Parts: sequence; C-alpha cells; structure tokens
Amino acid sequence: MNGIGMGTRVGNRWIAMGMMTAACAGAASAQAQAAPPSITGLAHVAFRVSDLDREINFLGKLGFEEAFASANGTRTMEVFVKVNDRQFLELFPQSDPPQPLGWMHACYETVDAGGLAALYAQRGLKPPPVRKAGSGNLIFAFSDPSGRTTEFTQYMPGSRHMMDRGEHLGEDRISDTLLGFELPVSDLAAERAFYTKLGFDAEDAEGSVHLTAPDAPGLRIVLNSSGPRGEPELLFPVPDARRAAEQLRRAGLKADRQDKLVFVRDPDGNVFVLLETGSAVGLLAPAPEGRAKSAR
Repeated sequence: MNGIGMGTRVGNRWIAMGMMTAACAGAASAQAQAAPPSITGLAHVAFRVSDLDREINFLGKLGFEEAFASANGTRTMEVFVKVNDRQFLELFPQSDPPQPLGWMHACYETVDAGGLAALYAQRGLKPPPVRKAGSGNLIFAFSDPSGRTTEFTQYMPGSRHMMDRGEHLGEDRISDTLLGFELPVSDLAAERAFYTKLGFDAEDAEGSVHLTAPDAPGLRIVLNSSGPRGEPELLFPVPDARRAAEQLRRAGLKADRQDKLVFVRDPDGNVFVLLETGSAVGLLAPAPEGRAKSAR
C-alpha cells in the first residue's frame, strides 16, 4: 500500500466500504439484545511513535485533543488522544531505538469482558484472565496469527476514559469517528479464521478479507495480503473530502485528495484516510449501555 498516492483499486475499496457503512449505520442492532457477549465497537488503535510531542501536535492539527496520559515518575508511558467519548488513539513513546515504530494493536470494546473471554476460550482461543488496567477499565489481550496484540476492553464507571466524557472533544475535529482500518497480514487464511472466531463476519475479496461486526454495524476492517511491507491505514468519515483537504492544508499538512478520499501521513509515516460519506457524525453504533444488562 502506498498511502499517499495510492492506486485507484485501493481507493475504490474504501469508497465501496464507506457506502456499505452509511447504508447500515442507521440499522438498530435489536438482535444483540439476546446475543452472547460480542464486540460492540473499536475502542482504540495504538501506535508507537518516535516523538510524542510531535505526534500530539500533528493530531492537534486534525482537531484531536489529548485526553490524558500515564506516567512512571517523570517518564510518560502512554497518551490517549480522543476521537470521541468511546474512541481514542493510544500513543506509546519509542523508549529504545530498535523498537519498531507504527502500528501496535487494535482494542475492541465489549460490554462483558469476562463473558467474551469465556466465549473465546470455548472457541479454542487462549485468552488470559481479565484484569483491571491502570486506567480503570477491564481488559484482556492475546496475539493474532501474525503475532500482533489484539486487545479487548470493557469501559467501567470511574475509569479515566469514562471520567473524560464530554471533555477534549475538539470543535475542529476533522472527523468524530474512527470507522476502522486496513491491516497487512502475512497469512490471510489464518487471519480470516482468527477474526471469524472473534465474531466477525468475513467476506473474501481480491487479495483481501473484509470484516464486519454484527453488534458494531459501522465498523469496517480490511485485511490484505500485502505482507510485512504493507502499511496499516486508519479510516475516518468526513462530510466533504475537498473541504477536509483544505482544512489539512491550512494546518500546514500535506494532503492528497483523490475524489472522495483524502490521504495524510503523520510524522512517522502512518496513513490516515478520510472518506467522504456526506456525514462525519453517527456512523458507528450508539454507545452500548443499553445492551450491557442483557449481554451479561
């Protein structure tokens, strides 16, 4: 994947998926009321970055604000930058030069971490015990076939994420939703089987697999067979691609607009894709509190 300057085939794939997202976003997930524990959203995506301040400054130009940070003494260990009240970008500093930069993990939201972990164990996966993270939420994690961490969280009352509700929501955010991502993998068949066990519906395409989650109807994930040289991409909806590109350029960023898509890279080269959908609001399922009681 080339990110900025990428080909028409890849761009068309994002546009097609965006149309699917817009079509299904308004559908209520009534079946989830009686369903077993499941993934209800994408809570965050984590990156390791070469310079925290520089990355936070870049994200600020996209209108995203730092919500909170965790430190060990005077050393910052991680920073959460807010997309909306339930979605974040988690940044880790590079503490040792050999550490690879870029993608670290995706974290999925659930309303029943313990139940979801038990379900995955029944399906032959090996989740560790659910634990309480330093931020106050319940989490567990294990590796996908490529060795990447896959994390799951249940937001808890009083956690740092929940205590920040209504705060750090920049008025000039380029988008208020993280729709999903595209991730290169080495073994497409193995990853497809893995994500199917996680509860995703999988649709095969040319050299890729498209994933959707029944209880997170707006979430879109693409696994592609680009291998280790491929680049992960994050997808955000915008009302108007032309205006989004202009906003980025006014902020001093290099934006590449290709019809309804805009590509921009952070200082470490991570790719952010902005997709014109006609709306930047409400494409993901609503907050799942209403399902929490029935899912437990």
